[in-house]
Amino acid sequence: MVHGTETIVRRKLSHEVFDRLKGMITSGELGPGDAMPSERDLMDRFGVGRPAIREAMQALANIGLISITHGERAKVQQLTAKSLFQQMDLTATILLSASPDSLEHLKQARRFFERGMVREAAIRSTSADIARLQATLDQQRRAVDDPVLFISADMRFHNQIAAISGNAIFEAVSEAMLGWLRQYHTEMLSWTGKENLTLVEHDEILRHLAQHNADAAEAAMVKHLDRSNALYAHPA
Repeated sequence: MVHGTETIVRRKLSHEVFDRLKGMITSGELGPGDAMPSERDLMDRFGVGRPAIREAMQALANIGLISITHGERAKVQQLTAKSLFQQMDLTATILLSASPDSLEHLKQARRFFERGMVREAAIRSTSADIARLQATLDQQRRAVDDPVLFISADMRFHNQIAAISGNAIFEAVSEAMLGWLRQYHTEMLSWTGKENLTLVEHDEILRHLAQHNADAAEAAMVKHLDRSNALYAHPA
């Protein structure tokens, strides 16, 4: 006895073309940097019209598998951890703007994440890593009167700490979270005169990293984030 329904849904041609094209990429038939076949070649190969090809190609571009440039053949993209998270940017922006709770959850996630990252950095950091962080901190100090440059250097400092892990996914997560948070950085920074406090806190974190003191580095990072998280808020 047959239970329920097993209705066969007819798929759009573009969906079938999408799966075929995706298979050509994931199987290695087409690799990063390779040009996709022309629309005419694909029409002949799959026996479909131009609209189905174009819709499927746009769908591939939307998920970052190919890049489409006017007047040129589409090309297969080199996928990286960074490009993976970039595909989430629009969705994350919409979610954050629609939900104050989501912004708080993101700040909590960042706090949890950076506690682990700074511990890892304290264990793994080399003299070159410390010098790189010091250079960024020096740039931030020189930008104390320029909020845009100051915040950019601030985020670069935190991203560089994540990069010390040597894990491209950790680095991409850091860049993504800070990028999503950036639009919620209020003008409180420039109006409350907390720039120098940020510099002092960054200097403290860096000092503990140079000493490879994971516990002290984590405590300094938590103190820094608990204070600075208040600077990220939905517009009143």
